[in-house]
Amino acid sequence: MSVNWAALGEVFAVGLVSVAALVALFAMGIRGVSQRVTARAQGGSGVAGLTLAVFCFAACGAVVLEGLFLIVAR
Repeated sequence: MSVNWAALGEVFAVGLVSVAALVALFAMGIRGVSQRVTARAQGGSGVAGLTLAVFCFAACGAVVLEGLFLIVAR
């Protein structure tokens, strides 16, 4: 039995980049919610922050669902 080190390294690299991107998207979503709360406290509408949050959280959900689909489909 032998280990395909190149394939293992590729899976590790793709996983690391994917997790970093997902965490960054989620953090941007939280920042969008924070911007909305701050704008609402100052009398503004906070539409830009809400738009950013919705987009980021929707993208996070899509990535998670795609991962689940890839796991279940096999």
